[in-house]
Amino acid sequence: MLEVGQYHNLTVLRDTSVGMFLGDLKGNEILLPLKYIPKGLAIDDSIEVFVYKDSEDRPIATTLKPLVLPGEFAVLMVNDVSSFGAFLEMGLEKELLVPYKEQNQNLTRGKKVLVYVYLDELTNRLVASCKTNKFVERDDIALEVNEEVSLLIGPRTDMGTNVIINNTYAGLLYDNEVFKRLHLGDKTTGFIHKLREDGKIDVRLQPAGFENIDAFEQQLLDVINKHDGTLPIGDKSPPEKIYAIAAMSKKNFKKAAGGLYRKKLITISPQALELVK
Repeated sequence: MLEVGQYHNLTVLRDTSVGMFLGDLKGNEILLPLKYIPKGLAIDDSIEVFVYKDSEDRPIATTLKPLVLPGEFAVLMVNDVSSFGAFLEMGLEKELLVPYKEQNQNLTRGKKVLVYVYLDELTNRLVASCKTNKFVERDDIALEVNEEVSLLIGPRTDMGTNVIINNTYAGLLYDNEVFKRLHLGDKTTGFIHKLREDGKIDVRLQPAGFENIDAFEQQLLDVINKHDGTLPIGDKSPPEKIYAIAAMSKKNFKKAAGGLYRKKLITISPQALELVK
C-alpha cells in the first residue's frame, strides 16, 4: 500500500470513467480522480501526487498541495466544529481533524491555531494535535548560541511569543527584543540567544551585535533586507525619495543609518546603504 500523507512519483497505468489509476514499481495502485487530472496526462506518463484518505476512508491521490505534512508544525484555520472535534483547512478537499482529546483550548470557526500533524497508527489517517509541547524535542538539543534558525511564530504569552524552532524545538521571543509586528503563523529566521539548563530556548530575530537597536534602526534594517542588502538611498538622497522607500523622515533616516553604521552593521555611501557581509 502507498504510504498515506506523503508525496509519491507514480506512473499512469490506465484511464477509466472515474479517473486514472496510477502505480509504482511494487505493484501498488491508486486512483487519481478526474478533477485532479492535468491536461495532457497520458498512459505511461509520470506524475507526482499526494496520497491521503478521502471522506469515505479510501486512499486517494491528488495533485493539490497540502499546507502541512505529517511530522510538521503549522498554524491552520478552523473551518468547522462537530461532535468528533475541530476540522482545519489544510489545502485538500478533506479537512484535517483535531480530535477533542488533542485539544487544549476552545476551537471555534475562523480561529487560527498552532498544531502538530501526524499519521494516526490506528486509523492510518492524518490528524492534528493542539498539544504541541508533547511533540517538541526537549532532551537532545542540537543547537548553538548565535546559530541561525527557522522560526514558526506561535501564540503569545505574558512574556513574549512562542515559536517553533527548525520544526523541532520550542522557543520564546521576548517582547522587549522584537521591533516588528509578528503574526501567528508567520515564518521567519532567527538566532539562538540562550540555551537554558531547564531545556528552554530563548531566541532573537537579530544576530549578536544588534543589542540596543531602536525601532527606527530595526525598520531601516527590514527595508534594507527587503532590497537584498542594498538600499538605493543615502545622506544625499532627497527627503521624498527617502520617505517613499523607507517610510521615514530624512532626520529619522539619518539617525537610524548612523546607529547601524556605529554598530558596524551597514556601510554608507552618499546614495546607498549596504549590509556588512
